[in-house]
Amino acid sequence: MGRNFFVGGNFKLNPTTRAAKQALVKTLNEATVDPSVEVVIAPPALYVIPLRASLRADFKVAAQNCYEKSSGAFTGEISPEQLVDAEISHVILGHSERRTLFHETSEQVAAKTRAAISAGLSVILCVGETDKEREAGQTKQVVESQLQPVIQVLNEADWSKVVIAYEPVWAIGTGKVATSAQAQEAHADIRAFLSSQVSPSVAENTRIIYGGSVNAGNCKELAAQKDVDGFLVGGASLKPEFIDIINAKKA
Repeated sequence: MGRNFFVGGNFKLNPTTRAAKQALVKTLNEATVDPSVEVVIAPPALYVIPLRASLRADFKVAAQNCYEKSSGAFTGEISPEQLVDAEISHVILGHSERRTLFHETSEQVAAKTRAAISAGLSVILCVGETDKEREAGQTKQVVESQLQPVIQVLNEADWSKVVIAYEPVWAIGTGKVATSAQAQEAHADIRAFLSSQVSPSVAENTRIIYGGSVNAGNCKELAAQKDVDGFLVGGASLKPEFIDIINAKKA
């Protein structure tokens, strides 16, 4: 059974106006895309419900974050249950910006992942190393340390609800991109780690996608790699070239 190609568009804290959001949605709704690709769009929290209402039915909507509690006195947070009630299917967790800017630990990311899956959400789980860690030869060690707390709180069946996004921190928003060989090596290492720590079946079936300055110019070569099952796209998801990235596997 092949792994269905997956492309996520992470709008981050963009766009800044409703008019700009509507223009983006129009581009997406009118695009001709490969029907075999699973496409998930993650707008700012304010827009998840109106986007779900206005976006084409074959594209799904994700939140960019959620909390690990279902309700309570947690000002500014959104619970997994609220997202499910709003008919949002996915949530991005562990993005490097959450880890670095907001000091989320891998244990917190694991708690959020457990809560999200228990509520019925699918999770785009982000992992990746900094420039300094890569130069020190620590990519494999860092990524495994980020995955291990999640592995400890999930059951084998839960992994059907997880897409792992390998996003080297040094390539996010910098214009730098991992070479296809670097991406393939990291993805293969993740798959081997899942095989040893969870099961060979989970390793074979879990999609591992790449994020980090993906664009129309580099997406086809990256998509051709054996263990690259799609992309999590940042800045380019706000541009027309996002359609080319969705269609990266088309001949």
